[in-house]
Amino acid sequence: MNIIDLFSGCGGLSLGFELAGYNTLLGIDNDEAAVNTFVKNHKGSIGISTDITEVSGDEIRRLVGNKNIDVVIGGPPCQGMSLAGPRKLHDPRNKLYLSFIRIVQELQPKAFVIENVPGLVSLFKGAIKDSILEEFQEMGYNVSYQLLNSADYGVPQTRKRVFFVGLKNGEKFKFPEPKIFFESDWVTTEEATSDLPVLEDSFGNDIEHYITEPQNDFQRYCRNNSKAVFNHQATNHSDQTKQIISLVPEGGNYKDLPEEFRGTRKFNVAWTRYHSKRPSLTIDTGHRHHFHYKANRVPTVRENARFQSFPDDFIFYGNRTQQYRQVGNAVPPLLAKALAEELLKYLS
Repeated sequence: MNIIDLFSGCGGLSLGFELAGYNTLLGIDNDEAAVNTFVKNHKGSIGISTDITEVSGDEIRRLVGNKNIDVVIGGPPCQGMSLAGPRKLHDPRNKLYLSFIRIVQELQPKAFVIENVPGLVSLFKGAIKDSILEEFQEMGYNVSYQLLNSADYGVPQTRKRVFFVGLKNGEKFKFPEPKIFFESDWVTTEEATSDLPVLEDSFGNDIEHYITEPQNDFQRYCRNNSKAVFNHQATNHSDQTKQIISLVPEGGNYKDLPEEFRGTRKFNVAWTRYHSKRPSLTIDTGHRHHFHYKANRVPTVRENARFQSFPDDFIFYGNRTQQYRQVGNAVPPLLAKALAEELLKYLS
C-alpha cells in the first residue's frame, strides 16, 4: 500500500506505517530541516518543503510518477482554527485543514488518517470535529475518530492524541485495542533509556556508544539496526539551573522546590523530573520543562526520540533546536504502526 504524508514533519507517522509494511511515496511540510530529516530516513521517498495550500492533487500525482496513492496521512496544525458562517470549517484561517480535505478530494485514496491534539474534539463545542466528519462523509468516506494514549501501544510516553480514519465507501474503522508490545504494561523512562550514556559529567559527542547490552525488548527494538548512538548530546545548563533540578525528586515538579525557587517557573509542568518507573509525559518541542529521571539536565534529542519510540537508526538533522522540534512534533511511530496494521485489514 502506497502512502503520502501531508504535514509530515520528520515523518514519525509515515515511519509507523512503514513498520507495518506500507511504502512511503512523498512527504510534504513547510519546515525545511524536518523535510531533510524525512528524506534521509525514508529511503526512496520524495520530500518537498513548500506551502501545502499551493500544492494540487495533479502535482502530487506527477511527483510520485502516477503511482497509486492508497492512503493519505497527516497531522494538519489546528492553530487558527476558527468558526465563520454555516460551513464552519471554510474560514480562510483554517486553510491548512482545508488543504488536507482538498487533497483527499482530488486524490480519492482508499483511506485517510488525520492526527491531532485531543482539544480538537471539543473545540467550539465540537463544531470543528463535526465539520470534518461532514466534509468527508459527503465525499463518500465512512469516518471514525478516537482518542488514543501512546503508552497503550508500547511507547514510553503518555501522549494522548485524536485520530480520524476514513474508509472510502467502506465499513466503519474500528481502532486497535490497547496492545503491549513489550514485557511490561507500560514502558518506563528507565526501561527506554538505561542503555544510553547518562552524560552527567560530559556533554557527549556526535557519536556515542551504548553502555550496556540491550536490557529489554524495547531497547532491542530501538537498537535493531544501529551500532552507535546519534543525537545524544547534553544541554549546557547554568549552575543555578542544575542546582534547582537537583532539588526535584523523581516524579516531582516546582511544588517540591524550596520557597525561594518555586516562583522561578510557575505552571503545572514546570521543573518536572521524570519518574524512572513510569512513562514520560508528553514530549514537548524543546521548552525545557522536563528533566531526566536521574541526571540534572533536560533529556537529549535521542532520549526524547526513544520516548517517542523512534528507532536509533532514525537520525535527526538540523541544529539542536530544530531536532528537538522535529521529535516533539512527531507522531510516535509505534502508535502509528498499531493503527496502520489495523487499517491493513480493511484495505487488503
